[in-house]
Amino acid sequence: MIVGSARDVVEYCGVPRFLFTDFPLGNPCGLPWERAMQRAIVGQALDLLETADRPRTTVQAPFTWKADDPGWRGRYGRVDPAERDRLLAAGRERRERQAAASALKEG
Repeated sequence: MIVGSARDVVEYCGVPRFLFTDFPLGNPCGLPWERAMQRAIVGQALDLLETADRPRTTVQAPFTWKADDPGWRGRYGRVDPAERDRLLAAGRERRERQAAASALKEG
């Protein structure tokens, strides 16, 4: 049973049961602090686990992400060009630290 947002990826992998939530990645159970929404999504997932009658069953949750902000998708994951170089440098530094840590473990 998967609850998630990357429908194309999850369906490609062929999971037995998938509750699709059309939310930004990292938020599969809904908006932070929205307990009623989160409980409803978990409840729907448990129902799907019990009622799915065939493999690779996908059901879409009936919720929307921030109904008062329909433009969220266009902004999601967008990098401000002014931040591009800083983010690229931060990524390089992180990969270098990871490589150094791996070398220490192997050595």
